[in-house]
Amino acid sequence: MNARDPNLPVQQDESAALAAFANRTWDEQIVPALTDYIAIPAKSPMFDSQWERHGHIERVVTDAARWVESRGITGLKLEIVRLPGRTPLIFFEVPGTKSGSTDTICLYGHLDKQPEFNGWRSDLGPWTPKYEQGLLYGRGGADDGYAIYAAITAIESLDRQGIARPRCVGIVETCEESGSPDLPVYVEALRSRLGNVALVVCLDSGAGNYDQLWLTTSLRGLVSGTLKVEILTEGVHSGDASGLVPSSFRILRQVLDRLEDSKTGRLLPESFHCDVPVERVEQARATAQVLGELVWKRFPWACAEDGKPALPTTTDPVEALLNRTWRPALSVTGAEGFPSIGDAGNVLRPYTAFKLSLRLPPLVEAHLAAQELKRLLEDNAPYHARVTFKPDGRVGDEGSTGWNAPTLAPWLETAVQGASQAHYGAPCGYIGQGGTIPLMSMLQRGFPKAQMMVCGVLGPKSNAHGPNEFLHVPYGKRLTAAVAQVMAACP
Repeated sequence: MNARDPNLPVQQDESAALAAFANRTWDEQIVPALTDYIAIPAKSPMFDSQWERHGHIERVVTDAARWVESRGITGLKLEIVRLPGRTPLIFFEVPGTKSGSTDTICLYGHLDKQPEFNGWRSDLGPWTPKYEQGLLYGRGGADDGYAIYAAITAIESLDRQGIARPRCVGIVETCEESGSPDLPVYVEALRSRLGNVALVVCLDSGAGNYDQLWLTTSLRGLVSGTLKVEILTEGVHSGDASGLVPSSFRILRQVLDRLEDSKTGRLLPESFHCDVPVERVEQARATAQVLGELVWKRFPWACAEDGKPALPTTTDPVEALLNRTWRPALSVTGAEGFPSIGDAGNVLRPYTAFKLSLRLPPLVEAHLAAQELKRLLEDNAPYHARVTFKPDGRVGDEGSTGWNAPTLAPWLETAVQGASQAHYGAPCGYIGQGGTIPLMSMLQRGFPKAQMMVCGVLGPKSNAHGPNEFLHVPYGKRLTAAVAQVMAACP
C-alpha cells in the first residue's frame, strides 16, 4: 500500500501535503460540522440531569459518528457503545498500515459540554455559533468537540499521502465535564479491543500561545462538591434574630478557614500538597522565558475605578506557572441559598451552600483528598450547625486524580520537535495544565509503557467553560497536521 520507506521520517513535501489536507478538510468539513455541534446544548450529565430525555448528547454522538463514517477510511469500524445507566461512548478502530507494527495509537476526546454561563458578548451566545476572523465562537467547539474530527482527519491525511502508521483506536466519551464517572467502566469493557497501546493522543488540553505546538506535561486532580451550612429550618426577620442566631454565611467562612488561608490562597492541609519534580520546575523556567507576562496577562482582569487592573497572586512567570499546575487551589464556583439582590429583604437566611472546586497537584490521590476534605469541613461544626460536604460523582468515585507525564521516549521528543518546526516554524513547548483529564491517569496505570501526547487548542483568551469560548481554527489546522506527523513516527 505504501511506496515510501516507512522507516524514514516525514519529509518536507509530505509535511506540506499533510498541512494542505488538514487546511482543506477544516474549511470544507470540520468548521461546518462544528458549527452544527455548537448549536446543540449537549450539557454534561452533572449539569443536565435529564440529558437522556432531552436527547442532546445522543444528537452530537450520532452526528459525529455519521461524519466519521462518511470519510470512507479503509477498514474503519465504528460503534456507539451503550452500557445501562451510562452515557454513550464512541469507539472506533482503524487497521494499521505500517508493516510489522503491533502497536496501537489511542486517540481521545469528548463531546459533552459545560453549561452556558453568563457574560457572553451581545452578538454571541453559548449555542449561537459564529465564525469571525479565524475564531469559531460557542460552547464546546474547543473543549473539545473538535477532537474526534481532528483525530479522524489526521488518520485520513496519512492514508491519503501513503504515509504508514500503526493501528489506531478512538475513545470519545460524553461525561468528561462531569468528571468521567462512566469512563472507567467503558475502558474496562473495551480493554481487550484496545490492543497494545504505545501512544495516547489526547486532544483535550491547552496551549501556551498560538505560535508553536505545546505538549502538556502534567494535569491537576480535582475534588468538587457542595458544602452546605444549615442553622435554621426557615428564614427569619434579621432585625429580630441577628446577633443571636449566627449567620450561616459566617459559619461557612469559619469552616473554609480550616482549609484555606484567605489572605494568600494557600491550602493549609499539607496532605493536599506534593513536591514538584525537578524536571517540571526546569520546564516551567523554560516556558516562562517563552511566555513571560502572557502567563498572567492573558486573563480578562477587571479594573478599579482609577483604571488600574486587578492583580494576580504573583507576577513572577515561573511561580505563576507552578501555582496553576503543581499547587492546590480552591475556587467557589456556585452558591445556593441566596435570593437575588433585587429580592433580598431583611431576612436571616436558613442556610448557605457553596459549590467547591479543589484543584490538586498531579501526584495527590484525589479519593483520599476527598475523604480528608469531608472530615475537615464537617467535624466539630461551629454552633453545632449542620455542616455537610457532598462530593460530586458516584459513591466511591469521588474526585479525579491528576497526572504527571512519563519521560518522553527519544522517538517522541524528536517527533514533536520536528512536527512543531514543520507546521509552526518554532520548537515544541512544554507546559503543565491546571485542568483535569481523568483518562490520562487511568490509561497510564493500564498501559505503563505507553507514551503520551496530550495537547489541544485552548490557548490565550479561548476561555473554555466561561463566556465567549472560541476555537482558534488556524491553530487547530496546524495541530491536526502536527498530530498526523507524530503518529507516523510511532514505532
